[in-house]
Amino acid sequence: MQAAVLSIGTELTRGELFDTNAGTLADRLTALGFEVVRMQTVDDDLGRIVATLRELAASPVRVVVSTGGLGPTSDDLTAAAVAEAFDAPLERHEATLARIAQIFASFGRPMPPNNEKQADVPRGATILPNPVGTAPGFSLERDGTLFFFMPGVPREMDAIFEDSVKRALGPLVRPSGHQIRLRTFGLTESELATRAEALFADVPDVTLGYRASFPEIELKILARGDDPRECEERARALAQKAREALGDAVFGDETTSFPAAVGEILRRRGLTLATAESCTGGLLSAMLTEMPGSSEYFLGGSVVYANRAKTAVLGVSPETLRAHGAVSHETAQAMAEGAREIVDADLAVSITGIAGPGGGSDEKPVGTVYFGLAARGRKTVSFHRRFRGDRERIRTLAAYVALRLVKRAAEGEDLEAP
Repeated sequence: MQAAVLSIGTELTRGELFDTNAGTLADRLTALGFEVVRMQTVDDDLGRIVATLRELAASPVRVVVSTGGLGPTSDDLTAAAVAEAFDAPLERHEATLARIAQIFASFGRPMPPNNEKQADVPRGATILPNPVGTAPGFSLERDGTLFFFMPGVPREMDAIFEDSVKRALGPLVRPSGHQIRLRTFGLTESELATRAEALFADVPDVTLGYRASFPEIELKILARGDDPRECEERARALAQKAREALGDAVFGDETTSFPAAVGEILRRRGLTLATAESCTGGLLSAMLTEMPGSSEYFLGGSVVYANRAKTAVLGVSPETLRAHGAVSHETAQAMAEGAREIVDADLAVSITGIAGPGGGSDEKPVGTVYFGLAARGRKTVSFHRRFRGDRERIRTLAAYVALRLVKRAAEGEDLEAP
């Protein structure tokens, strides 16, 4: 069954906001078994929204999932556009109005009058409750096409889709296979594709897909067939084959972030970690502490940007800094050792480099980064990498390479290269 994704908002057509909702919805519709054939964006113009809705209703598409335009302001026109497009006058939904008023009351505030419009829905529409915001979604059918309208706020869209839309769509399609996603780091998209396609070249009824979300690449493995249980078993077997072939480039499935995967290894092995960061400015520590329960394994981090901070906080000797510079094997090792000793951690990783755009030299150009890894009872090691890109890209890659060093050290590898 064909489906379309419609995004409504002038902030999207002007490029002021990046439309993450559209990709998320297309991905979820595909996983449910729909064929997403259109992704469309229209600005906050009543006439253009009306024309788009009518055109979609007349198309071969049988499901349209839309976001945006359900807020309380004058440029939120989705409900009015649906009413005009499908000759379904707006009606006040009193239960929704009472709920919106209750939300404001819970914050000790009266409901502004303009929020009342969020309780106005086209006649015949079904309310899609919003568990995390004021604007409900709604659905209705016209000319054989089922429309779902949700707020543009990502967390609200996500909650409504999972609670209401997904349940409504489930009976409409029959899954034609089972898909498993593996998340990877350390391979380019072309490298991953070359290796994966060679691995499954002779395997029938399998489709591979890839999605780059810097700095990770997702490998999608779809086992096709009519028997859901058999497809799931084959998909799991194929995913295990990919894990074995790709090694530690695979760090988890679609629900696992790289920091979470590394943290789980530390937790499972009862190891503690400290960090020392210069050019990343605390980015690595932020990634680690995004995970609930990270205090079980992450003891703390030091951001030591200036040389005197490296000396005062971590005990890096001024002689080391003078002789070798802040961006060097020797300084990276001293930073890691100092970070480990401060909190008596099992492991410590350090990052020191030149993120740019200035500060580079012929000997140490922008993108030069050194990593140190200190482990209890083991020799401290250091590594050097050269990254290309802008400041944000270099810092993110540096944090991820440091995570990979920690992962390998926690798994007991003899470290030779990050």
